[in-house]
Amino acid sequence: MVALRRRSFLALALSGIAAVGVRPASGAGETSTLVSLPGPEDQSFPISEDDYLLIKPQFRPRIVDFPTNEPPGTIIINTRNRFLYLVLGNGRAKRYGVGVGRRGFQWSGMARVGRKAKWPVWIPPQEMMERDREAAKWPDGMPGGPNNPLGARALYLYQDGVDTLYRIHGTREPTTIGRAVSSGCVRMLNADVADLFERTPIGTKVVVLGPTRMIPFKADLSKVLGRQPQAYWNQVKRDFRKLLKSWDR
Repeated sequence: MVALRRRSFLALALSGIAAVGVRPASGAGETSTLVSLPGPEDQSFPISEDDYLLIKPQFRPRIVDFPTNEPPGTIIINTRNRFLYLVLGNGRAKRYGVGVGRRGFQWSGMARVGRKAKWPVWIPPQEMMERDREAAKWPDGMPGGPNNPLGARALYLYQDGVDTLYRIHGTREPTTIGRAVSSGCVRMLNADVADLFERTPIGTKVVVLGPTRMIPFKADLSKVLGRQPQAYWNQVKRDFRKLLKSWDR
């Protein structure tokens, strides 16, 4: 999903990231763990574990040591290391490999899971349709299925009740797990996102830790949403220029 329009939604003070209190998971105490796939009666389309053969072993799900101040059930995403952690408590977490946003589409912030969907419909943003011929074929949305970019499941991230347009979702391209290739959303293997889907209720807190030089965007949502389209895009462009300048320092 394209991030330019979405960045204005993500407001996070730097102190908020520090409050997470996360230390990198150590190699000690790691144990591989299988995911729980939905049964045949719950599958509109098959979800295969064969995709695990297409990714590096470190990106397969496992239980790891993960000291954090966040409560059990919290999702913490380390975009630099390409891991998503589901906090279990007692210094442990379930770790999944993910694909993250490429340079220029990365972000950091805190959000909540506001909606969930199985085999979700993909509605490409206008700016993506303008630059991507494949996306332009689906102005009314691409039906869910194995060829849909969102894969088997999607968790929709909201902030202050507003859809950020970022998602945690499956993928039709398993070899992209562990890489920075997306337009800002966090992608998982279909088997992994189906497993996470069942473990994540609406309202779950999601913390995204971005690159060390990433700056959080601050925006007044009421003002942004109340503007006319041209003024809105002018604000997005100004935010984006600030980000580029921060990289050049």
